[in-house]
Amino acid sequence: MNPQDVVEYVISTLKKHGAEKVQCTVMDSEKKELNIDAGEMSLFRTTFNSSVGFTIYKDNCKGSISINKMDKDSIDAAIEDVIELANSSEPDEAYDIAEKQPPKSFSTGQTTADMDSMYDRLSEFSDYTKSTYPKVILEQAIIDFTYRKGIFANSNGVKFGLEKGMYNFSPMFTSKDGLNTSSFNYTGFSAKELNKSLKDYGSIDRLLKESQEQVITQQVPGKFKGQIIVTPDCLDDFVSTVMDFVTDIPLISGRSVYKDKLNESIADSRFTMHSNPRSDELESNYFITGDGYESQDCTLIKNGVLKTFLLGIYGANKTGLSRSVNDGGAHIVDSGDVAFHDLVKSMKQGVILSRFSGGNPSDNGDFSGVAKNSYYVENGEVKFPISETMVSGNICDMMNNIVDISKERIDYGDCIYPWVQFDGLTIS
Repeated sequence: MNPQDVVEYVISTLKKHGAEKVQCTVMDSEKKELNIDAGEMSLFRTTFNSSVGFTIYKDNCKGSISINKMDKDSIDAAIEDVIELANSSEPDEAYDIAEKQPPKSFSTGQTTADMDSMYDRLSEFSDYTKSTYPKVILEQAIIDFTYRKGIFANSNGVKFGLEKGMYNFSPMFTSKDGLNTSSFNYTGFSAKELNKSLKDYGSIDRLLKESQEQVITQQVPGKFKGQIIVTPDCLDDFVSTVMDFVTDIPLISGRSVYKDKLNESIADSRFTMHSNPRSDELESNYFITGDGYESQDCTLIKNGVLKTFLLGIYGANKTGLSRSVNDGGAHIVDSGDVAFHDLVKSMKQGVILSRFSGGNPSDNGDFSGVAKNSYYVENGEVKFPISETMVSGNICDMMNNIVDISKERIDYGDCIYPWVQFDGLTIS
């Protein structure tokens, strides 16, 4: 069965079995992948995947299932299973699907991979790393081109088509000098075309250089309260945590620290962050929300003020608040007016935080974790890479204690972040 036939068959069959509301996604994907393992080109493969996912609401009860086959027997078996799931679930009147919208098709990127370019770029990157950073070991580096084509439809008449072709690159590396070894690090980017050397995307070249410097580390001089400069590589850990507080479950449960903060200040007035899945500034876009709406760009935090909750249909119905126009992510944080170099010069004592290893914060925003691949700063001077160092604080206080934001930003293809300097963190 082709994707169009699958969607029509699933929706009509489930309606005949008593489902009042149905939504269905059918997706075909092809991935072409080249790998480096332990510094050597090791793998080329092409993988194919077909998936069918559908959700039904029957007597206000929900059933949801996903399979990776598109033959009629497999789909019929999944239909029986999803009906049984709905029949055994608890009813909730907040369940719903998107209302009818004009049918649309969305496309971005290329439809086929340039395999010669992929090989040449990866080979060039391997040679560059070996010659420029001889202490760096490429544990693994994966470049792929993934092409996806699919349909989203529901029983209200929503019908969206999607074609997306994207290159992705993700190196993981460490450095070794005799008996000394750095902590591993990783990064990546997404792009529609490979029109420059891989080292020149995102933070790749800088992180390789820093990895060599981090083979010898020192401990910070005791416990102190100071500042951190969160790099673009690490900033997503913190801003995504902030936005997690304004999604369905925390807001429905009432546990969110921001439950009463819509259109109120939650951050320093210099901080503005957008969620722009449709923006031409980003290489990797998304066009359809998980609930079945055409996604739109929005501003999440404007001059420190929280401008939207990230609620889907269910969360909006449960709370009585407005549904978000997208699913979040695709973050673009506005730049500041201070050069990164001057952020460092202004710091009396603190850490440049490049990678953070910690659990989710508590309900009140308290967090702690280990600074990885990071640097100690004193009196405006970067002193040395640091070994296992704890950083702790409160994410809500942290967002209100911004010292400055850098002019420079890093573009990863799916997000754009500056360096942000925060005060009042405990470092030990």
